[in-house]
Amino acid sequence: MDLSDIRKKIDGIDQKLLPLFLERMNISKEVAEYKKANDLPVLNKQRERDILKWVREESGDMELYADRLYNTIFELSRALQDGIMVGESRVIREVQKGLEYKDLSFPQSGRIACQGVEGAYGQMAADKMFPRGDLTFFKTFEGVFDAVESGLCDYGVLPIENSSNGSVRMTYDLLRTKNVKIIRSERLCIRHELLAKPGTKLSDIKEIHSHEQALGQCRSFIKSLGAGVKAVPCLNTAMAAELVAKSDGTVAAIASHSAGKLNGLVPIADNIQDSDNNYTRFICIARDTRIYAGADRISLILTCEHKPGALYEILAKLAAVGINLIKLESCPIVGHDFEFIFFFELQASVLDERTIAVLDALEKTAESLIFLGNYREA
Repeated sequence: MDLSDIRKKIDGIDQKLLPLFLERMNISKEVAEYKKANDLPVLNKQRERDILKWVREESGDMELYADRLYNTIFELSRALQDGIMVGESRVIREVQKGLEYKDLSFPQSGRIACQGVEGAYGQMAADKMFPRGDLTFFKTFEGVFDAVESGLCDYGVLPIENSSNGSVRMTYDLLRTKNVKIIRSERLCIRHELLAKPGTKLSDIKEIHSHEQALGQCRSFIKSLGAGVKAVPCLNTAMAAELVAKSDGTVAAIASHSAGKLNGLVPIADNIQDSDNNYTRFICIARDTRIYAGADRISLILTCEHKPGALYEILAKLAAVGINLIKLESCPIVGHDFEFIFFFELQASVLDERTIAVLDALEKTAESLIFLGNYREA
């Protein structure tokens, strides 16, 4: 028997297998309608355990593969039932409210809150998002969140992650605790310069001031200057440039070229970031959910039970309907030993019925769910 004959045998099995699978899924629809009518949950863990026990007993040395097959069938069946059993959950009501903007383009103006001062990278990102925006600067990230939450500003622009140095933890922490939504994100190419007063030589520098993210992005350059040079974190790169303008010739700042020009500083080294592919992603926040045309990214905060398989159940729901998980970030819950919340970013749109079904199912499955927004990344 050659390979083609063996494949014909497989084809014959598939011709029997597919109709049986489709029949099973159609019966799952009937199950979903019954559960919906009787207010029963999609997941019946004990029934799944009973079936898997039978599968393992009957599968011999194929137990591992049969177990995985049936777990996949269960996931697909639950995904189908989730779509049928979508209800009027809190997250669905929030999405529906945000979809009032779905036919509108992202605004070009408004009262914009930024952290730092003129010349900061946040200001550049805000100008890129809002060409006609009226910018107001705040000393801290929390000040930006508070300005938006209170209605003092329409929008806020903040960094959330860097391609070289990872996530901006403070932004994630504030997204968890403040009542705001993400309505846009933008990537900005970051080119750092070492700035000092005119006439300063590199060998004169004893201290370098900048935001901790910028210091991390230039770690190799700073290390090359030797142990005698001290790196000092501050609130913002442009604020660091302001500080250097008032200091002596032994202090430098890592900041943008425009921050240097605004403060009368000159670059004594340029392109000092560790990677030429150095991008910072900025988000735009607003007080309410707004889902504008072209939205294709969803951000969520989830907590799940502290037990084996809890996170897997969430991930399986996404995989079953083909939703791409772009980012998964864990953050410890203060006061709970080794328990975490999870930040999810999905490549998805709430205009897709599969996405709506998954969001509704996640709210029912997770201990808590915060829908941060469905937005476009430019």
